[in-house]
Amino acid sequence: QVQLVESGGGLVQAGGSLRLSCAASGRTFANYAMGWFRQAPGKEREFVGRISRGGGHTYYADSTKGRFTISRDNAKNTVYLQMNSLKPEDTAVYYCAADRQVVVTTREGGYDYWGQGTQVTVSS
Repeated sequence: QVQLVESGGGLVQAGGSLRLSCAASGRTFANYAMGWFRQAPGKEREFVGRISRGGGHTYYADSTKGRFTISRDNAKNTVYLQMNSLKPEDTAVYYCAADRQVVVTTREGGYDYWGQGTQVTVSS
């Protein structure tokens, strides 16, 4: 089992920045690729981005590419989502998820463990 806890959400004005954190406990964190997803009100949960086990490879959804950056610190068992140039349409609950597989997937079903989510609200 891997337990994931997100933090860092909040209210920010359009154009601002936030950094989300996801702290992991349980199994060896470095054995898991980590993904970020988000779910806006009335919409399905969507893929935001992903980082490889060692942190050397990242992959982003087109909607976040160039504005969001994922990083990780395996010594601290933590993955981060730096969000810049935020837009009102980025408003959502943000989730981190752990994947034991190496192959990149953007599907929810491809991830084994999930956090409880943290709310991000971007005002216009």
